[in-house]
Amino acid sequence: MEKGSQKTQAYPWICRGFLRTLDPQEIGADRDKNRSIQVKTKGFHLLNIIAVIILAAIVFDVIINIVSDVLNLRMLQAHVPEPFQGVYDADKYRKSQDYLRVNTRFGWVSAMVNLMAVLLFWFQGGFPAMDNWVRSFGNGPVLTGLMYMGSLMILYALLSQPFSIYATFVIEERFGFNKTTWKTYSLDLLKGLVLAILLGTPLLAGILAFFEYAGSHAWIYCWTVVTLYMLVVQYIAPTWIMPLFNKFKPIEDGQLKSAILSYARSIQFPMKNVYVMDGSKRSSKSNAFFTGFGKNKRIVLFDTLINQHTVPELVAVLAHEMGHYKKKHILQGMLLGILQTGIMFYLLSFVISYQGLFDAFYMNHGSVYAGLIFFGMLFAPLDFFVGILMQIRSRSNEYQADRFSVETTRNPGAMIDALKKLSVQNLSNLLPHPFYVFLNYSHPPVLKRIEAIDAFKSTE
Repeated sequence: MEKGSQKTQAYPWICRGFLRTLDPQEIGADRDKNRSIQVKTKGFHLLNIIAVIILAAIVFDVIINIVSDVLNLRMLQAHVPEPFQGVYDADKYRKSQDYLRVNTRFGWVSAMVNLMAVLLFWFQGGFPAMDNWVRSFGNGPVLTGLMYMGSLMILYALLSQPFSIYATFVIEERFGFNKTTWKTYSLDLLKGLVLAILLGTPLLAGILAFFEYAGSHAWIYCWTVVTLYMLVVQYIAPTWIMPLFNKFKPIEDGQLKSAILSYARSIQFPMKNVYVMDGSKRSSKSNAFFTGFGKNKRIVLFDTLINQHTVPELVAVLAHEMGHYKKKHILQGMLLGILQTGIMFYLLSFVISYQGLFDAFYMNHGSVYAGLIFFGMLFAPLDFFVGILMQIRSRSNEYQADRFSVETTRNPGAMIDALKKLSVQNLSNLLPHPFYVFLNYSHPPVLKRIEAIDAFKSTE
């Protein structure tokens, strides 16, 4: 319901520059010594180009986000926009602007630290050093790959945790949002780690094994397995995974439940219940969301949302979420995700054993696991542009869901009031710069959504 952002890093228009040097019949084949020398000879003149392109892409991602942040900050105004006058008092409006400034500047520090860490690790030989270390244990390629990628993930977690802690216990605390205790934070980390090991390790091992042993059809096997994995996880998440982190209980009998079930029947939405999540356990922010599919699909309201909105407003919010289902936005997103995964694995099959890519990172040995890591960096430009297209699609879907809510509830005022209250409660930025929205927003800015609802009202 509430706007989201997605800043991606990724890069494969580069693939076109060197795919011609590879024989497609050799994809996934064993990398014997003669073939390695042959590929290296073909690709050596591209070595510096590959490294420079990846480096330029990483730096570009940081710069373009800083530029969009600066433009976003320049949009701040001292006066409350007219539609929010009487809703946003002057003091809270200034607080929302301070919240944006603090988070933006903190994001710059985090981005620069991450950039410097990646560059230092890269150019000081961190990738080959870690590779030599995991190889010293003498395990097979799959286990060695799991150790290599797991070690990189641990390093990243160690780097990112101080920023996560500061954001939660300093920034969110300062602005009155944080309700997370150190115990809850620590348990979340532990549960996330256990889930990553139990669910992520077998999947990653399968991908490594397919590209190591399955030959030219490895990408198809990986696509199939990952697709099944995505579907299974999405199916079990509402009943098995999410309850590990939050409590979900059916909404209590009363006026709200009766209004919701009555509305659901009016649009022929198959629903047995709506669930309330203890979002207040971690934050005072409010939200609602749709998750799962089949008999495990759920619409979830944060308890903070229920406490701060009227029954008509809550019905309007749920109508918006049901609109995503009725408009098949969730199914479309799932299919697009599956298609994107297939394209990624197909491109990966061309470069997974390309020696020039390993040379760009000073690797002494080529390997499937290192190829996966480096491909993720090489894939960034394509992922960047795909991400923008997905954001455009998502914003369009939000307008459609808003319109569905207004059409079916016949109460546009309730939807507008709900959007206003959510924005005030979450200290949302009312006037984001269009370029920032273009890069980062999965939802349209709230004023644009209100304008669209008003325009629809005037046509009825």
